Amino acid sequence: MTAPGPGPVLVMGAGSVGCYIGGRLQAAGAEVRYVGRARVLDGLRAQGLVLTDLAGGRVELPASNLKLLDAPAPPAALVLLCVKSGATGAAARELASVLPAGTPVLSLQNGVDNAAVAAAQAPALRCLPGMVPYNIAELGPGRFHRGTGGRLAAQDDPLLRPWLPLFEAAGLPLALHADLRPVQWGKLVINLNNPVNALSGLPLREQLLDRDCRLVWAALQREALAVLDAAGIVPAQVLSLPPRRLPGLLRLPNWAFRRLAARMLRIDPRARSSMADDLALGRPTEIDALSGAVVRLAREHGRAAPLNERLMALLSVPRPVPIGGRALRRALGV
Repeated sequence: MTAPGPGPVLVMGAGSVGCYIGGRLQAAGAEVRYVGRARVLDGLRAQGLVLTDLAGGRVELPASNLKLLDAPAPPAALVLLCVKSGATGAAARELASVLPAGTPVLSLQNGVDNAAVAAAQAPALRCLPGMVPYNIAELGPGRFHRGTGGRLAAQDDPLLRPWLPLFEAAGLPLALHADLRPVQWGKLVINLNNPVNALSGLPLREQLLDRDCRLVWAALQREALAVLDAAGIVPAQVLSLPPRRLPGLLRLPNWAFRRLAARMLRIDPRARSSMADDLALGRPTEIDALSGAVVRLAREHGRAAPLNERLMALLSVPRPVPIGGRALRRALGV
């Protein structure tokens, strides 16, 4: 089934998320163009694009069918903003310099502030927040694998509604919300495991079965939830369990966790966090968009978030090395 959509799609930041979502939309009939790092684009030119998922799905797009760009250019009826959080401002300025006013730009990035950052740098564009629930790992040049489930979400806007049939046809149903902020914070609380996973040096499923790692994640979540309480923000439920019940589940001994978290553990063994990929490649991490957002919100409301601050410090050194769950507990005092 194909639904070509209202016009061309521009992926600004063809990494794991951008290639996976852009590739699925292209396979469903959309015209998609990809802007990304030379390393990723070179892999796509040489190998094409292969997308797989935990259900056994597979999409293959030969290199000859891929439109690869070194910089954004019109036309673009929809932009998927998928750059790392630290590059949001620069990417938005690039887009604003070449695209007409009113072009919808959907941020599919981690954190809660990227759409606002983009809007400040590109006020003529229509910058909208989105949320990607699943983990996507880069397995090799041009190979991207979705290792978990979930449903895409975005801020409701008339400019996005005509795109819903295309996302549905691509197997990426998009839920629109009148207020995405609670959804973003619900996802951020979960994403506090990204730095834990990166520092553990373990695949995601194996890391979740390490109780020391889970205790760190639970402590980070409890701290973040206390900050959200102070701010009057109620995080939405993104996983099968409400956010406030998740820390208790994570603290259980392994035998009980395996039984009660069977759905959470239904993860492809190859899945890992994007922050683990960044760490392995020596790139800056998105810790400021995750723990940093918690710390900033805490300060706005006269509170502190010391665990998230310490975690930021651990990931702020040049090329931090994996230290494992037990050492991470000691470092954070958990």
